[in-house]
Amino acid sequence: MPVSHAHRRAALRALLRERDLDALLVGDLLNVRYLTGFTGSNAALLVHADEADDLTVFCTDGRYLTQSAAQVPDLPRLIDRPSALRLAAVAGERSSRYRRVGFESQHVTVDGLDQLTAAAGAAAFVRAPGLVEQLRLVKDDVEVEALRMACAAADRALAGLIEHGGLRPGRTEKEVARELETRMLDHGAAGPSFETIVATGANSAVPHHRPTGAVLQAGDLVKIDFGALVDGYHSDMTRTLVLGKPAAWQSEIYELVATAQAAGRAALAVGADVKDVDAASRAVIEEAGYGEQFLHGLGHGVGLEIHEAPSLAKTGEGTLSAGMAVTVEPGVYLAGKGGVRIEDTLVVRDDDAELLTLTTKNLVVV
Repeated sequence: MPVSHAHRRAALRALLRERDLDALLVGDLLNVRYLTGFTGSNAALLVHADEADDLTVFCTDGRYLTQSAAQVPDLPRLIDRPSALRLAAVAGERSSRYRRVGFESQHVTVDGLDQLTAAAGAAAFVRAPGLVEQLRLVKDDVEVEALRMACAAADRALAGLIEHGGLRPGRTEKEVARELETRMLDHGAAGPSFETIVATGANSAVPHHRPTGAVLQAGDLVKIDFGALVDGYHSDMTRTLVLGKPAAWQSEIYELVATAQAAGRAALAVGADVKDVDAASRAVIEEAGYGEQFLHGLGHGVGLEIHEAPSLAKTGEGTLSAGMAVTVEPGVYLAGKGGVRIEDTLVVRDDDAELLTLTTKNLVVV
């Protein structure tokens, strides 16, 4: 399924015309990738509001001469460095067509703006934060397929880890994390989405514990938060398992979190306020008396970044639209004792949300 970068640029142009902008200077590399397909480490893009792509210019440096020709064959290219300053100069040279140029103010420093302004001459730079990110909120079919593949790589890696005895007393958190990441590579991932979290025993009560030499022991809860990177897109999944027969308190908080997670998933609907989705899950935990042990928001968007909009949280803003990819990940953390988090990646649909992480959410005893 081919990506239509031209279609994405056309959608951006519509936003530029709404803002009365002649162009947008795009310097964030993830946004450049979204709009062009370029995956190198240095580039910028000047997108003009007119429909014709000949006014939209891509720039990178000489290291990427061949790569950019292959990945961005449909745009005029400049080979120069610094790329953003070169494109600012282009806007200045054609100031009659580039009078008001938006820039990604959330990514540009004060000093950087001074440099752009000096390079642009008569072209005026205008703050225009979040325009490309606004488009990235709703995933197209190509993006969703990449997310499916990333989630599948993670699912298969965890299944293989369990099947081959990778989760057992005597291993360290670091050993488990390394094996899981290797298995994701074996199943087609380019790498992990982020540093894999493996937290055993009392460490499982730390929401973002980093793996250590701590040894897994019989009776421990083991919380594993991980994801795979495929075609630039990130999956995100958390499962909590137990080594041996669970204690009563472990079963209790596991079932509580599972119920809360199901409530959060059920609340994912087109038009739903992100705060209400968080509240639907949080209420289950609060009513059981563990509200103070749910220490973070319910979830976040995923895509070219592991954490992106929308934010499903008390402080979140906005409503859900069909095609948004989000996580639902409530947790209960009992300091010094242990904790449980259950997390899925899903895509909001007009009917039920599409579940992408398919590993069972029943309490797995290993």
